[in-house]
Amino acid sequence: MRAIALHRDVLLVTSAVLHVNCVIARSPAEAPTGAGEHADEAFVIDSPVLPEELDALPAILEQARYPAAGALLATHADWDHLLGRLAFPGLSLGCAESSAQRLAAQPGAAQRELRSFDEGLYIQRPLPLALGSAQALPVPGRLSIGEAELELHPAAGHTSDGMAVWIPWANTLVAGDYLSAIEIPTLGEGGDVDAYEATLVRLQPLLSRAESVVPGHGPVIDGARALRILEEDLAYLGALRESGIAAELPAGRRSQSQRRLHSDNAAALSPRPARS
Repeated sequence: MRAIALHRDVLLVTSAVLHVNCVIARSPAEAPTGAGEHADEAFVIDSPVLPEELDALPAILEQARYPAAGALLATHADWDHLLGRLAFPGLSLGCAESSAQRLAAQPGAAQRELRSFDEGLYIQRPLPLALGSAQALPVPGRLSIGEAELELHPAAGHTSDGMAVWIPWANTLVAGDYLSAIEIPTLGEGGDVDAYEATLVRLQPLLSRAESVVPGHGPVIDGARALRILEEDLAYLGALRESGIAAELPAGRRSQSQRRLHSDNAAALSPRPARS
């Protein structure tokens, strides 16, 4: 696990597996007045994966002199973004209305997928994942954090649900499973090419202002590189729609593992009526 500061008010925690990114955002301090005084609220967005990484999250906040976590957010309902409750079992989990609907429609699915992952790597956890009732957040919308607000943007396409989180005072975009420099666009549970393209177009204006773009998996990038990846991803999705398995993968993302994901994408495409 690696923990770094992207901004005075934003920490990044990257898991040692799957390169999953967890972001901790605190409300901005207008004018720090002392060595120990900081903003009054902190949110944990998504989660690392391994038990020891989750156990370390409270200490990371304390060492950074952040306030204790006040809420958990998940960019979407894939299991590897929902594990914050293992670190902070007393906190509510906020997510887009679409993600809350997906969780309600598939009770126990995230727990089963986590259990399968753990069994494959011989991971033992002290407690099972208990999600409770997710707090459904209106998206698009805003979410108060201290005296500031996070912006919540719809982000479906990778799955049927999701949101991206813009932290305006830090010019940081938490993109969910989009804009990865190491992974091609993937169509997961309920994924859709048209919705994926719409999400990329929706996020594009934020990238010109972004100093940091945090994908769900992969290194943090700046706005300029994110714009290039966005263009590559749009080109790939268009080719996937037209050519299926014959579509060319983006440069730099043509490894064997990415080709397997591409095969899954091609298989997931719904049949489309013939064009006249």
